[in-house]
Amino acid sequence: MTAEEWSAVEDGGEISSEDLLAATMAARAEDRGITFVAFTATPKAKTLELFGTRPDPTRKPGPDNVPQAFHVYSMRQAIEEGFILDVLRNYTSYKTAFQLAQAGGAKVDSDEVERSAALKKLVGWVRLHPHNIAQKVQVVVEHFGSVVAPLLGGRAKAMVVVGSRLEAVRWQLAIRKYIQEKGYGYGALVAYSGEVNDPDSSPEALTEQSEFLNPGLRGRDIRDAFDEPQYKILLVANKFQTGFDQKLLCGMYVDKKLAGIQAVQTLSRLNRAMDGKDRTYVLDFVNDPDEILEAFRTYYETAELETTTDPEIVFQLMAKLDASGHYDENEVERVVQAELRAKPTQAELSAALQPVVDRLTRRHAAACKARREAEASGDAAAVKGAQDEMDALQLFKADMASYVRLYNFLSQIYDYGQTAVEKRAMFYKHVGRLLDFERERSSIDLSKVQLTHHSLKERGSRDLTLTGGGDALQPMGAAGSGMLREKETAYLSEIIAKLNELFTGEVTDGDQLSYATTIYAKLGESELLQEQAENNTPEQFYASPDLMATYLDAVIASMDAQQSMSTQVLSDDRTKAGLLHVVLHQMGLYEYLRARRRA
Repeated sequence: MTAEEWSAVEDGGEISSEDLLAATMAARAEDRGITFVAFTATPKAKTLELFGTRPDPTRKPGPDNVPQAFHVYSMRQAIEEGFILDVLRNYTSYKTAFQLAQAGGAKVDSDEVERSAALKKLVGWVRLHPHNIAQKVQVVVEHFGSVVAPLLGGRAKAMVVVGSRLEAVRWQLAIRKYIQEKGYGYGALVAYSGEVNDPDSSPEALTEQSEFLNPGLRGRDIRDAFDEPQYKILLVANKFQTGFDQKLLCGMYVDKKLAGIQAVQTLSRLNRAMDGKDRTYVLDFVNDPDEILEAFRTYYETAELETTTDPEIVFQLMAKLDASGHYDENEVERVVQAELRAKPTQAELSAALQPVVDRLTRRHAAACKARREAEASGDAAAVKGAQDEMDALQLFKADMASYVRLYNFLSQIYDYGQTAVEKRAMFYKHVGRLLDFERERSSIDLSKVQLTHHSLKERGSRDLTLTGGGDALQPMGAAGSGMLREKETAYLSEIIAKLNELFTGEVTDGDQLSYATTIYAKLGESELLQEQAENNTPEQFYASPDLMATYLDAVIASMDAQQSMSTQVLSDDRTKAGLLHVVLHQMGLYEYLRARRRA
């Protein structure tokens, strides 16, 4: 506000909402007389743009005035001076290969499915498959016991990083079971936020405080419990990958795709130095070591900006949202006026928002209903039309969120001088928060999919040698530039065939699981074994003479379908015992029988 405007207000005058918004925008972007200081080992581009020192402090950031760090104590220097460890010195990668098939071997598809969604769901299905988890758990626990655990006089600990909270639950159950069966005598904890609904594991929603997952926690903070000597392994899913400080961590096992700054921050949980700690180990089931190395190179010496974010992209995104036709200027103005009242009430704000929110919600619900009806009648064109409508509304919601994030960032640097952009940020923030579109149920049926082959092979250990000269940090791009695209569809069998081509790799007939799956299914039908599993502990069940007898009956019954493998099981004690171990411990026959008994 000018001196004259402020004087008028002091004399009893009023200030308009336009003046108030303009003054707010100008004050937010004004940085004269203010010193901003940020300390970070892994700055994002946004951090450097906001807090970096500009070559010409009198001008705003731009392609010819790119902010930079005012001081650098580099990763390289910290490693050389012994303040942190180089976590890439002992890096071992693994290759997972598998093949899928549909039950019966024939193409059983009746409808096409969306290709990218089906691929994602199939890969997720494989990641959660008990055999896949069991194989990786064995590698993790045995490597930890032989290589990591002896470090630091036997006090060393390890972290396992998985891709989702559901995976964390399944891994924790598998790893605790394996440790108990082997009698290794130490504990594992799992950490994640919120709760997980996994009916296959527990009838109740599971949190990290659940006795079922972390029986010794008893309400304590995970970090405090993990300090105790009996806990050696910590499983995490989107938690403790940044800011977690545990100097005893000497090993990390990664089963999650990592890239860029997330890779650096996650693996750097290992770099804390202490007396006697001179090495760390990383086993990676997912990532390409060269890509991990490239991510670290960006931060090894000095992280620099390529250029700055173009402030014009705010106007471009605003124009796109305005053109959608989902609101008008009067609706924006009503929300702004309700929020700017001297004593705003929630009722007034809700009344201003409700027409827009109700209209969009009803439109999405109608599209969902139309899709279901079209699917039931087999009208492919109507399914596509309804899906396009649903996708367009989801894109609109995502674009509003992008605008709010983008404007909140750039408005700290630039005064846009037009209150319309500030008003849109206020409007989109409230509308986006209230929109709760019906979740689309997956129509991709994986009930007939089987994992027939699986292998997990070490690709070797490397010292990933760090040097400088990594890629510069990129500014924020064209947020909200997503467009509706024609979705590729295909039969599920075709997608499975393509996936097998991508992931088969080195799998051989020795990795075949279909025979074990057949035996597992036959044993699961036994009412006698169901009753024994329900009424006995796992140890008592494993020792039952009826188990071996029923197992051999199942092998004989499957001879017509797979005679060569059945003959091998019946004639070779080692093969017989090995297959039974897979069915019991990797496929979870005991738990499966108990579940069938209770169903």
